[in-house]
Amino acid sequence: MDSLAISPRKLRSDLYSYSYQDDSNSNTPLVISVLSSLIERTLARNERISRSYGGFGKTRVFDCREIPDMTIQSYLERIFRYTKAGPSVYVVAYVYIDRFCQNNQGFRISLTNVHRLLITTIMIASKYVEDMNYRNSYFAKVGGLETEDLNNLEIEFLFLMGFKLHVNVSVFESYCSHLEREVSIGGGYQIEKALRCAEEIKSRQTVQDPKHHQFSRILL
Repeated sequence: MDSLAISPRKLRSDLYSYSYQDDSNSNTPLVISVLSSLIERTLARNERISRSYGGFGKTRVFDCREIPDMTIQSYLERIFRYTKAGPSVYVVAYVYIDRFCQNNQGFRISLTNVHRLLITTIMIASKYVEDMNYRNSYFAKVGGLETEDLNNLEIEFLFLMGFKLHVNVSVFESYCSHLEREVSIGGGYQIEKALRCAEEIKSRQTVQDPKHHQFSRILL
């Protein structure tokens, strides 16, 4: 179990010097577990606010038809498994989510919108960070959406963001530091718990070949 522990130093090394291995299932970037922990705690906080003060406001562009039966950790791992987006993509997606929430006060992350928000921001961040990318149709299959739905979500997100997608080095560094603080201060236990759960799930599953068009289908 000790090998599953995350330290701020280990996370920083993973963020800045991540390398791919042949066995993708054992090489999931640490940032996925850290980001999952952050989002899970945000969901819990927003749920408490909703119970105390009512609904979540008017911005419902990312709402699913029903709550998906997939954890945040599992969903992020699925996206990585089939897109191989590097750790920096998830950091930039985190920046975009934070900006979006700040710019749209009528929006709060919830169980009904978090999955669609994640696949949209990760796809856009991948286009910003990576030199080569999959088509929207491929991201849609990975994320469990119809291509038209993901195209519409991308357009809506860009306009609601005012097309402010640039992330400079200092901003990227500040968000990396925030993720490191999540490990060292408040979220370490939850992150390690998420890692252990992920390892237990993987140990019960048959390893699948993550090539094009060979992944299991989900629907949001």
